Amino acid sequence: MAYLEIRNINKHFGSKHVLKDICITAEKGSFVSLLGESGSGKTTLLRIIAGLEKPESGNVFLDGKDITYLPVEKRGIGLVFQNYALFPHMNVYNNIAYALKLRKIPAHDIHKRVVQVLEKVYLHGKENQSVASLSGGEQQRVAIARAVVAQPKVLLLDEPLSNLDYHLRIQARNELKRLQNEIGVTSVFVTHDQSEALSLSNEIAVLNNSVIMQVGNPQDVYLFPDNVFTARFVGRYNIFNSKEAELLLGRNISSDLVLAVLPEHLRLEKKDGNQHNAVIKDILFTGSLTEYLLIAEDKEFKSVSMTNGDAHFLPHDKVFLSVETDKCKTLPA
Repeated sequence: MAYLEIRNINKHFGSKHVLKDICITAEKGSFVSLLGESGSGKTTLLRIIAGLEKPESGNVFLDGKDITYLPVEKRGIGLVFQNYALFPHMNVYNNIAYALKLRKIPAHDIHKRVVQVLEKVYLHGKENQSVASLSGGEQQRVAIARAVVAQPKVLLLDEPLSNLDYHLRIQARNELKRLQNEIGVTSVFVTHDQSEALSLSNEIAVLNNSVIMQVGNPQDVYLFPDNVFTARFVGRYNIFNSKEAELLLGRNISSDLVLAVLPEHLRLEKKDGNQHNAVIKDILFTGSLTEYLLIAEDKEFKSVSMTNGDAHFLPHDKVFLSVETDKCKTLPA
């Protein structure tokens, strides 16, 4: 049995079936992301693991023990909320020490553990500061420190990076990965951001409309999607129906299939004469990458390439689309 196992979980809110037969496993020390759009059920699932919600059916096992109906405080789980939920009237030290004091741990042991975790999250020397005086990234680290100081069996993170600006989010993502590797705690991370899930996880569970669409390691989910939703949501694949695949790419596929092509694999060429099968609608410069928004067969597609400083293409250019055979994937329509 896996260290953490979610088995056939079902949950309704009124008439809405928010989780449908959810099954996920996590090995000890792994980092699992629940990736999906808003309303897909990922936060509800996290709350069921934490014990803040109860399922109508199914079970949650931790280290071989059924904890489905165990009280929150007896599960050995740490939780980091989206808004951090820090105590504004307390300094950094007391925020981190709070849960240990409730458990009547001796003051000497509390001090030792708080000092250790402050070192790990790079907040040593700020223990007497008010949390209100900290930056968003520092507040996030306090929230993580408060969760891990109790030495939980599982750490649950509910979109903890979403309130940070882009620069801090990248920095905090790297710090979260470092900290999880150092501590080795089994972690379940809720996010709607594909780049966060891909960069942080050992395993990703993709949710859509209350069901699991695909579970796998980041490379497999990105490069080998099982279905159109995963292809579009994780890799932002271009999806060609059988007619478009034949007209635009010269590929013959069954009408009950679609052709999926990553934007980085869809090549643009200028042909002699007036040969073309697409028009560049717009060009988006994003730094290291340049995105080309295309119109073909009255439908939008996207191509992405490394920025090389040469303006080979301009908006409204007529271009020819192509893709290598081994870069195409067929999926059920």
